[in-house]
Amino acid sequence: MTNKRAIRVGELLKEEISQIVLREMKDPRIGFVSVTDVEVSGDLRHAKVFISVYGSDKEKEETLEGLQQAQGFVRKLVGERIKIHHTPEIIFRYDDSIENGVHISEIIKDLKESGEIKESDSDAEEN
Repeated sequence: MTNKRAIRVGELLKEEISQIVLREMKDPRIGFVSVTDVEVSGDLRHAKVFISVYGSDKEKEETLEGLQQAQGFVRKLVGERIKIHHTPEIIFRYDDSIENGVHISEIIKDLKESGEIKESDSDAEEN
């Protein structure tokens, strides 16, 4: 059974952390970041924050490093903004699901162009 409170807190954390990263982080290592998801433990003491970064592999690495060093700062601001008994420990993780989706779309497009797969009638009508 899914803890509804953990889900609600996760959504709230996602909004707040997105705003903090966008508006209040001054670290030059942190590039163009999107918070894609937040998973909160059932006891609300730990939060995994999944991020997607636009840029090269080096920029992604530097951004994750900058965010990991700013965990305490982010947690402090979250604690000031969200009134819950314990502010969760924040752990940043890289989320490559967007890149994987783009890669799969490119493969499908290449297969369609080479004729290895055919577009269905509904796809042909839309294009």
